Amino acid sequence: MLQAQLGDPQLRVFDCTVVIELGPDGVSLRSGRDAWEREHIPGAGFLDLIDELAAAHPALHFMLPPPEQFAEVMAAHGLGDDARVVLYDSQNGAWAARVWWMLHAYGFDAATVLDGGWTKWTAEGRPTSAAAPAHPRAAFAPRPRPGVFVGKDAVLEAMDDDRACVLNALPEPLHRGEGPPIPGRRQGHIPGSANVPAESLVDPQTRAFLPEAQLRVALEAAGALGAGRVITYCGGGIAASSVAFALRLLGHKGVSVYDASLEEWASDPSLPIEAG
Repeated sequence: MLQAQLGDPQLRVFDCTVVIELGPDGVSLRSGRDAWEREHIPGAGFLDLIDELAAAHPALHFMLPPPEQFAEVMAAHGLGDDARVVLYDSQNGAWAARVWWMLHAYGFDAATVLDGGWTKWTAEGRPTSAAAPAHPRAAFAPRPRPGVFVGKDAVLEAMDDDRACVLNALPEPLHRGEGPPIPGRRQGHIPGSANVPAESLVDPQTRAFLPEAQLRVALEAAGALGAGRVITYCGGGIAASSVAFALRLLGHKGVSVYDASLEEWASDPSLPIEAG
């Protein structure tokens, strides 16, 4: 239990929240840092997925940062090779799963996602704090793992491979192409991909992942558990990381995240897309 481990000098806890807001101009994203500064799990630092942990790109957001950038951020937050890490957010766990997936991509395996995150923690009346941690700088050595994140070429190959499964982690209306239009981006999904919304794998009240048996039913119905290879995608690689994490919870080893997701795919007229 996390509460009993708070204060362990080898433990690093991080809030990874990004807040999604729907306004008159569409969807906007902002860092959850302000809320973290007011209240967080005691000893937790804050990882900023907007400014710290995204590669600089003129059109694509939230792309995996290069190893040098990622290692510098981890080292500055006191996360070294000998640390143990617990990640959480105040949303549905997808942001924490995204950081877990990035750590996994760079060879770090001593990380977990706090099931239910901030929602469950506070609902259970567990302690909170406004004090920022003061961890000493650490040494983080990235060891990139190929195939954890993939690009569009891998998706195109998977579309023609009967042993592969491509999963869309967006809500069903967006999968069907019924969402609000985004300038310069076509609506719909990658042809042949199944739809497993990330939000459907999480309890709407506690924000914890559904029991393993229910996760297995949902992902087996989409053809993921029987596939030798699974590629998940969404709008920008966040919900996709949550579904990928759920597959790892079930023991599936052949899982990749299409990092650029529909932000790239739906903006490229040379790539196929379908709705309905």
